Amino acid sequence: MKFFLVGILSLLVVISCDKNRVYEQYRSVESAGWHKDTLLNFDFEINNSNQAYNLLLNVRNVEAYPFSNLWLFVDIIAPDSTSVRDTLEYTLAHPNGKWTGNGASGVYHNNFMFRSNVFFPVKGNYRFVIQQAMRDDMLKGITNIGLRIEKKQ
Repeated sequence: MKFFLVGILSLLVVISCDKNRVYEQYRSVESAGWHKDTLLNFDFEINNSNQAYNLLLNVRNVEAYPFSNLWLFVDIIAPDSTSVRDTLEYTLAHPNGKWTGNGASGVYHNNFMFRSNVFFPVKGNYRFVIQQAMRDDMLKGITNIGLRIEKKQ
């Protein structure tokens, strides 16, 4: 009975936390690797310019990923064609080699806050473009990149 109640409570927490999600998509990276020139595009429609949002990047990597960090370029392109670029670094492994995030079967998943309390001033379609910014032209070990946009509470 105790495990049943814990399971129900866990499910409720997951469901209630997800009510703020307004967008979440993943793009797969080629099994051969993520080439430095390969852009991952995410399109999102903004209808309320008064709403604040949190932007999160989701990263899935395998144990064979050869680095402890990941550098990314992220461009946000507004409907009026203005854009902003961020250069981001995220830690995927601790100095002792233990992977961050949640893992199962050698695949690890991380959710990283990209920006918080963001307002999109123009209504319309925004494009997020993500590019790997590591020194290797062909980055191996990243399987998926995701973008999550949630309402700021």
